[in-house]
Amino acid sequence: MANILSGKTIQTMDKNGQEIKSVGFQRFGFDCEVALDSLRSLYLRSHYVVSASESQVQELDAKEEEGHGYLTQGPNAYQSKSIFHPHTQSISYTTLSRFAPVKLLPASSRKRVLVTGGAGFVGSHLVDRLMLLGHEVTVLDNFFTGSKTTVSHWVGHPNFELVRHDVVEPFMIECDQIYHLACPASPPHYQFNAVKTIKTSFIGTLNMLGLAKRTKARFLISSTSEVYGDPEVHPQPEDYWGHVNPIGPRACYDEGKRVAETLTYGFHNQDGVDVRVARIFNTYGPRMNPHDGRVVSNFIVQALRGEDMTVYGDGKQTRSFQYIHDLIDGLIALMNSDETRPVNIGNGDEFTIGEFAELVREIVEKVQKEDGIKLERRVQIVYKPIPTDDPQKRRPDTTRAKNSLGWQPRWSVRMGLEEMVRYYKAMISEGSM
Repeated sequence: MANILSGKTIQTMDKNGQEIKSVGFQRFGFDCEVALDSLRSLYLRSHYVVSASESQVQELDAKEEEGHGYLTQGPNAYQSKSIFHPHTQSISYTTLSRFAPVKLLPASSRKRVLVTGGAGFVGSHLVDRLMLLGHEVTVLDNFFTGSKTTVSHWVGHPNFELVRHDVVEPFMIECDQIYHLACPASPPHYQFNAVKTIKTSFIGTLNMLGLAKRTKARFLISSTSEVYGDPEVHPQPEDYWGHVNPIGPRACYDEGKRVAETLTYGFHNQDGVDVRVARIFNTYGPRMNPHDGRVVSNFIVQALRGEDMTVYGDGKQTRSFQYIHDLIDGLIALMNSDETRPVNIGNGDEFTIGEFAELVREIVEKVQKEDGIKLERRVQIVYKPIPTDDPQKRRPDTTRAKNSLGWQPRWSVRMGLEEMVRYYKAMISEGSM
């Protein structure tokens, strides 16, 4: 990819070698297509500028463009004007920035959408997409793993509302669609308070289903590939019942999501609530918490910092990884389709963890070379004992998603990884991680 300062066109290529200029689609009577540059302008830019003399500011602006220009050509007019003072390690926040342009929809087309867990990794990207499409979005989050910074660029927008609230407590609002994403999803977070995780999965889902029943809203729950446990069937289709340890260290999350699905279909069959169930497989992308213990963020952060990359086990266990934009396409397609059965949303490209570590190392070295960073030594890959109940294989059978939703992943793992490496590199350079 070429630097935009050189005047060359930047191209992001999909798995079939076609250029990706937009994400989303026009299907099921719902237009969710958004220009890729518009989305990137929301997450691939610095949160503030460094206070300096005029000449230094120009130099810093040029460096910032060079660092991010590989991937985004969005307008600078919509970026934060907050100022960082390095000598005092302080930041001066401001509200003096314009919101990114959103579609102007007629009232008949504009949805009132509630997103629980909307300040988290997946939720914030879903919120960006829905906001750019012109819908009214309310985010519910208790900020246990989410962060206000992921959606702060929408605070104050007339179509947006952010509410600090824990879904284990009832919540009343009028809405047309509910995306129920609230639940810690990485092992360190969901194991931190196992009972709370189970309560979030069961009571939180009970409360949101009750809201959907009262308002007649369509309800989508983000379930997980963890419902399959350590699978004995490979790849995993939706009608596979799973192989789960109900009392292991991962059970609070695995069984919590399983009972949440049971509850969802209980409301559907007994009370006629319009439900959708998305079983999400491993997903990565910008805004993923760098300290949440997931394999992608671990590898990238370690490699960028010049630390040896840690692989647990012999590295032969396999995973499949999908990029965040593919997942958001899948969630929106499922919500607006007529498919009420569970649907796997994931990427069928399978890697061993050892192979994936080598790929991440290669891409980090490529980005560092392009940015003129000389490496003192090559990062090594080290092996440590595997955690309890860690699945040996995980790969989705996405036949149902392809047939029912017309959905399949577009982003190659390599292309998505390069964008995420640049995101983390920018976070490190601006001192925010």
